[in-house]
Amino acid sequence: MGQTPGHPGIPDRLGARLAEAARAARGLLGDPRPRVGLILGSGLGGFERRVEGARSCGYGAVPGLVQSTVEGHAGRLVAGLVGGVETLVLSGRLHAYEGHPVADCAFPARLAASLGVRGLVLTNSAGGIRADLSPGDLMLIEDHMNLSGRNPLVGPHDAALGPRFPDMTEAYSRRLREAALGAAAALGLPLARGVYAVLGGPSYETPAEIRALGALGADAVGMSTVYEVVAARQMGVEVLGISCVTNRAAGTGNGALSHQEVLEVGERVRGAFERLLEAVIPRVAAAVEG
Repeated sequence: MGQTPGHPGIPDRLGARLAEAARAARGLLGDPRPRVGLILGSGLGGFERRVEGARSCGYGAVPGLVQSTVEGHAGRLVAGLVGGVETLVLSGRLHAYEGHPVADCAFPARLAASLGVRGLVLTNSAGGIRADLSPGDLMLIEDHMNLSGRNPLVGPHDAALGPRFPDMTEAYSRRLREAALGAAAALGLPLARGVYAVLGGPSYETPAEIRALGALGADAVGMSTVYEVVAARQMGVEVLGISCVTNRAAGTGNGALSHQEVLEVGERVRGAFERLLEAVIPRVAAAVEG
């Protein structure tokens, strides 16, 4: 696929690229009709086993999708039922720090929208900045700060995908947040709420950066998710975001940070997180179809 001169990394004819990817995905996955989409963050790939009647394929089998290279991100599309709801699970995501253009990082979310998803649930691992957020806590994302300096909408505009200047007043759907809080309450699972900030990575933030983020109003920090949110909102998809706090951010805890810690904490709370997702998906479907 060619690139537009003057805009490195931004594919031309994005709508055509999406249409080709959607055709291929339908053929590989048995013509899915997903109502809800789910993008899994670090260490949550095991959720695939909760998908009934699962049909799957690797990202690399779909034109336009790039295979993830990060440990804990399988890079697989899975279609099937979750809680009786036709769901498209994107097991693993793409990150800008892998060297991917942000348009490619947002492409899986756009593909979900092209396949019919109207409610998209995004999960991630994050460092806790706010003092009451500890490793293992789950946090409902109420808003975000894009401090990465990148945006997936930069470059030529395809009007078929939505407005050039999409409104982000409610980047994370209020009614989907209420649905998630209801599901957590029904399960007896604590669910914190907060603002997620994204930086580029892959190095972890410095203590000075964390102090600055806290002063700006960020409660947790990570290296993903926001590009997918922006693209999904442009295409009219409602978004729900949930972070798993896998570590205390730099300077707020003890010791050095590591990706291994992220994976270990994610594994420890995976069961509770998966139960929450399984309960949330039917509520998301009911909300977007109501």
